[in-house]
Amino acid sequence: MVIRLVSAFVGAIIAVIILIFHNTIALNIAIGIISVIMMYELLKAAKCIKFRLTCIPAFIFVGISPFFITGRLSAYRNIILIAVILFIFATYIIQHKTLKYFRLMFIISAMLLISMSMGCLIALNSASSVHGLMYLIMGLCGAWLADSGAYFAGTFLGKRKLCPEVSPKKTVEGFIGGIVVTGLLFMLINFAYSKILPSVSDSSVEINYFAVGLIGMILAVVGTIGDLSASVLKRQCGIKDYGNIMPGHGGLMDRFDSVIFVAPCLFALLQVFSIYK
Repeated sequence: MVIRLVSAFVGAIIAVIILIFHNTIALNIAIGIISVIMMYELLKAAKCIKFRLTCIPAFIFVGISPFFITGRLSAYRNIILIAVILFIFATYIIQHKTLKYFRLMFIISAMLLISMSMGCLIALNSASSVHGLMYLIMGLCGAWLADSGAYFAGTFLGKRKLCPEVSPKKTVEGFIGGIVVTGLLFMLINFAYSKILPSVSDSSVEINYFAVGLIGMILAVVGTIGDLSASVLKRQCGIKDYGNIMPGHGGLMDRFDSVIFVAPCLFALLQVFSIYK
């Protein structure tokens, strides 16, 4: 437990530092590094990492992708993506006797999933010059608050198992509790944001609390699907954790499995709901 708490504390400090410098290249670098590590953990779990000739371009793409999400460089992202995919298929031809089609497809799918999903964190931060940081925080909190809310609700109220074969500790009551808690905390966080913003900038904001609460609850459901999907993959690969980079927590995929579902969902929802006036 002590190792788990210390690891979480160190991770929280790193996250805060990154958020402080969210409008600098530090955010792109951090997401690039995290994406590469997540990619490595996924490919290692699926026993694809030995095909280095195919994996290296995938690693390069997820590492540089955060720099091509916004701004002038974004115009070159699709060209680079097409070039990388063509190169990967060229390596498939070279290694056709050992590299099977399902591993090729896994490498490409993992590359696209991680690069596009983690890239949405950059897109959220850039979506507004005033509220970008808050969007980014919501993208992370939408994944992690539901998990914490479900844990506490399940601990005190949990009776019926949600998916016993996939995640034995998750309960129906915890799942519902996580949805409710996330919706309420989203409203509370945004209430605090409406009070803090005028004191740190010249801007003021009105919150659409109904939309904020609804988005929080939707993200809780999406995050749970992401968490359970990652658990299914771990079980099918015969591993307990994706890595051990965070002692007591596992690998970065264990921490960001919900984020890669939540971040794109939040970005899409913000195109529909206007939460700030």
